[in-house]
Amino acid sequence: MLTRILLVLSYILWCCRFLVAPWKYFQLNANYFNQHRHIFSKLDMDSLIPEQWRLQQFIDQGDIAPEQFPVFLKPEWGQNSQGVCRIDSIEQLQQHRAKRNPKGPRYLIQAAAKGKREFEVFYIPGASTNNSSAIISVSETCNNSDEDMPVNGINNNHTYYRSCMPELSIQKIHKIEQLLSNIGSFKIARYCARADSLDALLAGNFSIVEINIYVPMPLILLTKDMSFSSKFKFIVSSMKQLALVTKDIPANQVVKPIFFQKLHSARLLKSSTKNELS
Repeated sequence: MLTRILLVLSYILWCCRFLVAPWKYFQLNANYFNQHRHIFSKLDMDSLIPEQWRLQQFIDQGDIAPEQFPVFLKPEWGQNSQGVCRIDSIEQLQQHRAKRNPKGPRYLIQAAAKGKREFEVFYIPGASTNNSSAIISVSETCNNSDEDMPVNGINNNHTYYRSCMPELSIQKIHKIEQLLSNIGSFKIARYCARADSLDALLAGNFSIVEINIYVPMPLILLTKDMSFSSKFKFIVSSMKQLALVTKDIPANQVVKPIFFQKLHSARLLKSSTKNELS
């Protein structure tokens, strides 16, 4: 909670420093907001991923069975792995389908990635107004349970994070940035990728599990191998960069009511998830 508060406060202070309205934050990735669905749709994000990194994924309308199990069932939009579950059989899938609220969110079926390790890349691009450098951090999501293919996230007590930055030279960081530049033109994003190793990630041998472009948490701030002072410096520098990127938003860009529509989607997802777990 303290980390999130520091992120928000730092961003607001930098916005004041650069004379930009903090609430413009919600317009950073507005070009990717699906106004028909009122969400940042995972299907829309999926269409941006190059084929070699894309996992098989489709809307679960109840009439198609996956070719093989396990698969991951996830709401079309969600955060912190809310509503995501692993499905190991057709029987388990049918049980989930039977509990769903018809008015609830659409669910997607996603094939399981083959990579053994899970990496999170947080990214804020350079700002054109002052030719600033991009902010990028790479962390690994780990799990200390015996479960095979767990659903990792901040709500999973067995999930923990470690920083990969000590293993990455400037050249390697630029390589990761170059690879991810092939996926959209996001103003802030967190990419979840699975690969067998960090070297495999650098070589482009990975699968994109998800792209979060709405208030993505830099997971490097949740690692235990990073001092508080280092985390604080990262917060200050990253939020300064984000404020500069916010200032870059064109004055003629159409303003979308993203914040309030996302609140409605979040309440709907929370209510639906409770019903499915009961």
